[in-house]
Amino acid sequence: MSYQDPISDCLTRIRNGLLRGKKTINSPFSKLRFELVSLLVNEGYLKSVERKTEAEKDFIHIALKYNDSLPAIRKLKRVSKPSLRRYSGAGALTPVKNGLGVYILSTSQGLMTDKQAKKQNIGGEILCEVF
Repeated sequence: MSYQDPISDCLTRIRNGLLRGKKTINSPFSKLRFELVSLLVNEGYLKSVERKTEAEKDFIHIALKYNDSLPAIRKLKRVSKPSLRRYSGAGALTPVKNGLGVYILSTSQGLMTDKQAKKQNIGGEILCEVF
């Protein structure tokens, strides 16, 4: 199955899993998706992520995180879309929800949060907003 926007597909799978109260979900594997989900794990929005193979197909197994039965992620929104790309320089990045949330950027140094990008003075494409 081919997807027009694999990042949106992955974010939607996470959002839907959280809304349904699932403990784990799966998403087709790609390096970009795996790096994106790993960043969400490092930031504390998801429990864990691992790459699995079944019937010669790779997929990402994601353990979702809840705080007192409420999803750890309140908002997961795709910012830059294939039809309309959104880029930002390091100086133009504003905090998400007064610093409570993060933007995830695709930079020349790989995927990173807006805080990491500001610290390294690197801009890039804003992939998504997480709160």
